[in-house]
Amino acid sequence: MDKHLIDVVNRLQDALGSLGPNTAVDLPQITVVGSQSSGKSSVLENIVGRDFLPRGSGIVTRRPLVLQLSNRRPPTDENPEIGDNGENPYEWGEFLHVPGKKFFNFDEIRTEIERETDATTGNKGISAKPINLRIFSPNVLTLTLVDLPGLTKVPVGDQPKDIERQIKDMVLQYISKRNAIILAVTAANTDLANSDGLQLAREVDPEGNRTIGVLTKVDLMDKGTDVLEIMTGKIVPLRFGYVPVVNRGQQDINQKKSIKSALENERKYFENHPAYRAKAQYCGTPYLAKRLNSILLNHIRQTLPEIKNRIDQSLKRYRQELIELGPSELGSSSSVVLSVVTEFCNEYRSVLEGQGTEVSTQELSGGARIAFVFHEVFSNGIKVLDPFDQITDTDIRTVLYNSSGVMPALFVSSKPFVFLMQRQVKRFEEPALKCIQLIYDELVRILNTILAKPQFQRYPELKSQVSACFIMFLRKALIPTTALVKDIIGMEATYINTAHPDLIKGSQATDIVGQRIKVTKTANVDPKTGKQTSKSEAVAVSKEDIEAPGPFGGFFGNLFSSRNKKRLVAMETPPSTLKASGNMNERELMDVEVVKLLINSYFAIVQRTITDLVPKAITFNLILASKEEIQKELLENLYNNEALDDLVKENAHTIARREYCNKMIAALTEAQAIVAGV
Repeated sequence: MDKHLIDVVNRLQDALGSLGPNTAVDLPQITVVGSQSSGKSSVLENIVGRDFLPRGSGIVTRRPLVLQLSNRRPPTDENPEIGDNGENPYEWGEFLHVPGKKFFNFDEIRTEIERETDATTGNKGISAKPINLRIFSPNVLTLTLVDLPGLTKVPVGDQPKDIERQIKDMVLQYISKRNAIILAVTAANTDLANSDGLQLAREVDPEGNRTIGVLTKVDLMDKGTDVLEIMTGKIVPLRFGYVPVVNRGQQDINQKKSIKSALENERKYFENHPAYRAKAQYCGTPYLAKRLNSILLNHIRQTLPEIKNRIDQSLKRYRQELIELGPSELGSSSSVVLSVVTEFCNEYRSVLEGQGTEVSTQELSGGARIAFVFHEVFSNGIKVLDPFDQITDTDIRTVLYNSSGVMPALFVSSKPFVFLMQRQVKRFEEPALKCIQLIYDELVRILNTILAKPQFQRYPELKSQVSACFIMFLRKALIPTTALVKDIIGMEATYINTAHPDLIKGSQATDIVGQRIKVTKTANVDPKTGKQTSKSEAVAVSKEDIEAPGPFGGFFGNLFSSRNKKRLVAMETPPSTLKASGNMNERELMDVEVVKLLINSYFAIVQRTITDLVPKAITFNLILASKEEIQKELLENLYNNEALDDLVKENAHTIARREYCNKMIAALTEAQAIVAGV
């Protein structure tokens, strides 16, 4: 059962191997990290028991090597000796990129690794695309390791200047995954604090919970020194501890010393060394292989349920995306255009009506934004208009006199009110036209939101034409919409309904103003003397005003002051510009306040009317028209396009994405079938 679990992960790695390190499924695996001189290759070859890894100066491992070891016992307990050509009929390797071929000669395995590396990376480059190698042997424990390029500091020869960063990024890409067990290889004859492998492991696993240390070159340490303190976790503690090993030196390799002999020397070294003999069973390559096998098995048991779930979720996601991308086989150009236009128009209507497939909980969208413009932005913009922002008391007073003509009026006429009200109603036109523009902007916003969806990104030229036709339609619809809104304002300004039931009555206005003036006069009388204590605006009249004949009172202001008596006697020609200045008498004040009261009342009526009618006009001529007529408009314009076939050409991203989704679905389907039997 234990062997079966590792075989399952190996098969999953084969199924997902072509997808690279960024696959959606994080498989449990042991990742090997260390500097170029740490002895990584020797450790792996000792575990396998064969020479098969490329060797040389500089960066030898330039692509990740996924090494899957599978224990296969021969038919009998006897293992045949390796022949002169290095072959054993029960021991071979297979590459994922060379399906069906067995490599019995391990020198050929080395050559194939070098050839496949150069084919992808050239002579000096590196690549994160892995090479998958499976080795079947009676001499290995079932195990999976990922050998990563050795960490380096200085580029050598023709290596890229940023080779250190490239390798570090690649290694981090693998060891950052939560299901990766980190095998940090460090030379024991160097300071552990300077170990490149351990330093990088601590970046992604600061507590050391998924890191195991391997100490190489133990036999090269200074006399009298050992790694016992490191093994007990007193220096850099790791959850899985440290395993010291003794590998072949360069001279041993040059002299073609067999790994079998090297493993025997390693065993004798630890059993006979005074510092290690008591812990010899926890040292050496065989113990390391057993320890890794045990760690990997436990890790697989813990993570397999999550792996199943991730495979199922990823498969569902890619299948859904493939549906959204649409089939690769297209129908006729006209049928594609009809399908896209129909889908767009249905989506447009749904968004306006609040029935879209994607309802956000974070912000208002679609029809809700239009409602906000009508009932918040426009409504409040109308409400804040002040009827007297552009009309002063002097303006009203002047209009009152001008509307009386030659004979001053005894009573307030409706003419001043109507004239002033017409001017004020026209002020509603600017916010009304602004409202039209805001709704237009919101409709274009809806357009862009819909066209940003994947199904409309598929045909970039068709998407562009739909957008252009839609905007052109809206611009044409703006003309009657603007005309209708202007007509509404014009009608309100043309006919001031003085008989409107909600308008305050003239007599009622006169009574209200009279009562206010009475209260003001009372407030300005000294209770002891019964005389005015100050000149009230309501009743303050100068001596010259009283002396002035006729009903105009203080109309001419200081024109009648004593210092101008000579000019009065001369009866000079009135100035070219006469203004109603000076203090108003009680009658003038009464008339002005009555007109103001009427304006304020009617202005509120118009505010309510405009707030109600303008959104209706915009909805009828712009929103409703676009909902009902846009599909016909789009089809007429697009079907008449001479380059109809060009409209339905897919973009390169859609084609590439569909291929990627198909590739992911094929790999994940195979992976799903593999884990289904566990």
